[in-house]
Amino acid sequence: MPILEVRDIEKNFGTLKVLENISFSLEKGETLAIIGSSGSGKTTLLRCLNFLEKPDKGSIIVNDEVIFDAMDPTTQRESEVRKKRLHFGLVFQNFNLFPQYTVLKNVTLALELLAKERPDYKQNKKVILEEIQEKAKYLLSQVGLSDKLDYYPHMISGGQQQRVAIARALALEPDILCFDEPTSALDPELTGEVLKVIRGLAERNTTMIIVTHEMDFARDVSDRVIFMDDGVIVEQGPPEEVFGNPKEERTKQFLTRYNQK
Repeated sequence: MPILEVRDIEKNFGTLKVLENISFSLEKGETLAIIGSSGSGKTTLLRCLNFLEKPDKGSIIVNDEVIFDAMDPTTQRESEVRKKRLHFGLVFQNFNLFPQYTVLKNVTLALELLAKERPDYKQNKKVILEEIQEKAKYLLSQVGLSDKLDYYPHMISGGQQQRVAIARALALEPDILCFDEPTSALDPELTGEVLKVIRGLAERNTTMIIVTHEMDFARDVSDRVIFMDDGVIVEQGPPEEVFGNPKEERTKQFLTRYNQK
């Protein structure tokens, strides 16, 4: 059973059709890379999965549960959106850290807010907050930032900020971790440190969807690749097929342009 099924998703902004008949599935432990030119709909797709945008058509199924169906208003209640977002951890292009909080606080904040909803929070507040602190410290150690806990975002590099963002997304233990061009805002010398962390997650069988322009990384790390163009999925398959022997002319043209850069 797939952990995620996306069926016939469409999204329009006014008369502009941004996504059209997007369908794919994702297995637990699989890394899916989504490639394509700017404006092909990749980011909008991630935003639909994370309910930052509402699809106009189609359905999203996680662990065999329909969490969104454009034809079923009961799956679209605003009161349920936050809970549904917990299925998807999203790492943005531009880090989106809170500048007024330390590295550690950026990771613990969402966990602390969720903990306040627990019926035993008042009774066990001290223990719960200590557990959250230890969890955040562990995750920051996993991304190589144990020595930056008390730093503020402006005191660390862009690559380190993105690693904080990854730890923050992991803290909520999402079913699927999504990356939206995680290195696009980084200088070339900082790109490698972020890709190394993501590569490590893939080796640990973290279920991931990665929108990326790093073609070599997508080819080496992903289990499957989707190529999007003009809001549609043009081709999908194992990386060795999509990169080594693409079937569609649009895929061939895109890869040729990339290889010429």
